[in-house]
Amino acid sequence: MEHERIFERLQTRSAPCHRTRHPEKREIADFFGISRPTIGRYVKLKASGEDVAPKPSPGRKAKILDDPEHKRSLWEQLEENDTATLEEHCEMFAKERGVTVSVATMSRVVRKLGWSFKKDRWEPPKETSKEEVLLGST
Repeated sequence: MEHERIFERLQTRSAPCHRTRHPEKREIADFFGISRPTIGRYVKLKASGEDVAPKPSPGRKAKILDDPEHKRSLWEQLEENDTATLEEHCEMFAKERGVTVSVATMSRVVRKLGWSFKKDRWEPPKETSKEEVLLGST
């Protein structure tokens, strides 16, 4: 969106343009606080008819919690094995679901579900119901 906003502003009077000439890349870069190569990329994209909006991040897809079934499965696993360690939960989840996750990932996911580890056992969240957590945007 920022890219499109820059091009819209370039076409208005607020940009450093004079009606008799096109602005230099340096002027535009200074005005918007971005680099000249960035301006060049935007111009090339716009000239070729491509969209200047940012593309989605190429980061990894979530292995766990991306599927509501994973949430239910992990919740049930925590209920049934409330004294198991994170390492044991990783192993159980890998056996049951075929998805291998690190201990750190399992820790984050368990905490996202609202569970906490107290006195050698996992405890479910108190304020929210199981359905709220499993159907929510966690």
